[in-house]
Amino acid sequence: MRRLSLIIATYNRSEQLMVTLRSVATQSAEPLQWECIVVDNNSQDDTRQRVEEFASAHRQLCVRYLFEPKQGLSHARNAGIVAAEGEILAFIDDDERIVEEFVEAYIDLFDCCSEAMSAGGKIIAEYPSGRPSWMSRYVEQPIANPMDFGPNVRRFPKGRIPGGGNMAFRREVFDHVGLFNTELGRTGKRLIGGEESDLFERAERCGMTCYYQPRAVMYHIIPESKLTEDYFDRLSYNTGVSQRRRAEVSGRVLRLYMFEVAKWVATLLLGLVHRPEQTRYLIKMRRGISRGVFGR
Repeated sequence: MRRLSLIIATYNRSEQLMVTLRSVATQSAEPLQWECIVVDNNSQDDTRQRVEEFASAHRQLCVRYLFEPKQGLSHARNAGIVAAEGEILAFIDDDERIVEEFVEAYIDLFDCCSEAMSAGGKIIAEYPSGRPSWMSRYVEQPIANPMDFGPNVRRFPKGRIPGGGNMAFRREVFDHVGLFNTELGRTGKRLIGGEESDLFERAERCGMTCYYQPRAVMYHIIPESKLTEDYFDRLSYNTGVSQRRRAEVSGRVLRLYMFEVAKWVATLLLGLVHRPEQTRYLIKMRRGISRGVFGR
């Protein structure tokens, strides 16, 4: 059995996927220790051809192509879990690049920390077209999910979970709590999320500990297409829909409504200390999330 399986779900982003895979090819970990599984979630572009060409050009690595016809990120990730040979299962997305010691860092963490059942690493947002002036750190969270909890290995802060594009688990986590909920997660261009939160919540209920590994650094590449008002509005609304769906599953809808009202108060207070254009996006985000939460 390999020490680690690196799973990448992808959908119609073959060009960007190559950027991700080129960073995978630079890993410092011994090639025999790990594998990379690319799960093609019913792409209509040349993803299969590009992945197979990449695998042929990097025969020193174990790069496997897997096709998953059921549309949805959770379906794709679950297919990768079933096919994986590793003791550790790590997940990245097709719109990022990872540092050379990424795989090695996760192997080291789980070797050195016996109580760690899951983990996440540092996420750095990267804006090829420049970071917009309207973006505050609050608005940046749903778009890029930057994450930095310091230079040392530690337990994940209470109330926070790893980013979906930089997370790792011992295999037994899935044996005990099950796979990703296929009712949640992105499907095609629909921006529904919540599947990672649901999984980490189930793991936490089982007493499983999550750790932060600062050496597992991922750069989240944010293209200009994700900085438009239309994308931001859709993302905000679907964030609210995702929160409502999770609340319905866990029977906490009323609690969600109460939190959303409290967040409006916090948003209006934050608006007093931000520039006008940043305040506009703060309110735009809260309005979109509320529409999703309250089902409008």
